[in-house]
Amino acid sequence: MIIDGHNDLVLARWRGEEPRHVDLAAAADADFAGGFFALYVPSTDTGLPGAPPYDVALPRPVPYDEAAPVAEELFETLCALPVRRAASADDFAAGEVTAIVHMEGAEPIAPDLSNLERWHERGLRSIGLVWSRPNAFAEGVPFRFPASPDTGPGLTDAGRALVTACNELGILIDLSHLNERGFWDVAEVSRAPLVATHSNAHALCPSTRNLTDAQLDAIGASHGIVGVNFAVSFLREDGEYLPEETGIDEIVRHVDYIAQRIGIDHVGLGSDFDGAGVPHELDGVKGLPKLVDALRERYDDEALAKITHENWLRVLRATWH
Repeated sequence: MIIDGHNDLVLARWRGEEPRHVDLAAAADADFAGGFFALYVPSTDTGLPGAPPYDVALPRPVPYDEAAPVAEELFETLCALPVRRAASADDFAAGEVTAIVHMEGAEPIAPDLSNLERWHERGLRSIGLVWSRPNAFAEGVPFRFPASPDTGPGLTDAGRALVTACNELGILIDLSHLNERGFWDVAEVSRAPLVATHSNAHALCPSTRNLTDAQLDAIGASHGIVGVNFAVSFLREDGEYLPEETGIDEIVRHVDYIAQRIGIDHVGLGSDFDGAGVPHELDGVKGLPKLVDALRERYDDEALAKITHENWLRVLRATWH
């Protein structure tokens, strides 16, 4: 069974696009049991990284009043998918696709948190404080290569309040896309395991979107998890966008590094399917057995089960009290 830390199928469906990677009809044959299905309110002014080195400015903030109605539409799109929505880690089962309702960027949450409990009642179980743009709660990392993720200020007072409220409700806090100062602020405030649903090792690929060794160490010490991102620009040492030339071995390389750095209990998968360019060799959900076979060459059955699903289930149980 494979539980995945991030996909953007909902955004593709909302836009009326044919998904590139998440083929729900192929899920059973690929042992894909679902994972984090993002509700992401897109920016209209997002620049795309070019050939390295690159430095893409942060997109403009999206105000709450603008983001909230889009999030409602995205949630309706998710509810229309033929998947079950997770309220408990026990909702995941082999042969079924289960969706964690995940908000990528907290813009649809009112700055005074007045609608947070309602979202939780409707099934929201994970929030990424930011996408790569500032909001009322924090500031995201711009897309830069090579560069440090230490790119700006940390959490606002509202951001600290959101972290505390998520702890109380049992909502997972996702650190992916958050800058380094914001990361350390969450580590200081949160009582839950630290989680980066779709991020990689900065030591192997020095993108702002990746995690430094110190950040990895903090995640491990908190009994948290890193979901390795399949986006080729965050995998390759040179930061190049070359999906046809990038193999599954690059994903394995980051899994190995994180497992060796902070332990096998703290690494999982976080594909970014339908939100990024992934190795063509993988080709979406239907190619996941190829990745599992590559990992099986290096890990025994117990370790492989941890990477593919058990680590995610442990963290969800610890967080969704």
